[in-house]
Formats: sequence, C-alpha cells, structure tokens
Amino acid sequence: MTATRYRAPPADALLIRELDGLVALYHRASGMTHLLASPAPELIEILGEGALTRVELLDALTDRFDVADADNDLLLARLDELIAVGLVQVT
Repeated sequence: MTATRYRAPPADALLIRELDGLVALYHRASGMTHLLASPAPELIEILGEGALTRVELLDALTDRFDVADADNDLLLARLDELIAVGLVQVT
C-alpha cells in the first residue's frame, strides 16, 4: 500500500499577496480568493513544487520555514482545511 500524497496548484496558478500577517491567495482555476494564516501558505508553497506524503511534508515544513507549532495533528488539520476549499488535492 502506498502512502497518501498531497499536492497543490503550481505557483503560476495562484496570485499571492501578503496582507498584515495574512496571505491573500487568488486561485485562478476556481476564481476564488482565500485569506490564509501560517502554516497554510507555507504548505501551499511546498506542495506546489510536487506531491509529498504527510511525513515528507512535515519534514519540508520544519526544514524550510520557522513554524514553531508544526506537528502531525496540526498538519493534518491544515491539510483537511486546504482540501475542503480546493487548494490541496490528494493523489
């Protein structure tokens, strides 16, 4: 059995702007704008580069970004939220 992999749209499918501690993300394919707080923008950035498992994603998140509260439960909760709004897909 293979591990579940997650992916996000590539960077050219998104328009991203920082707004006072939040990130406004316009998803071109859906025409929707989302306001995101850390670690969601970081997850989108990493997953936009290619599909990763949950373990690979958590490692990349802690290696590349200073996310103090990065843990498995938080990661799964954020992934569920991003999947629900269509910004992350399960492959």
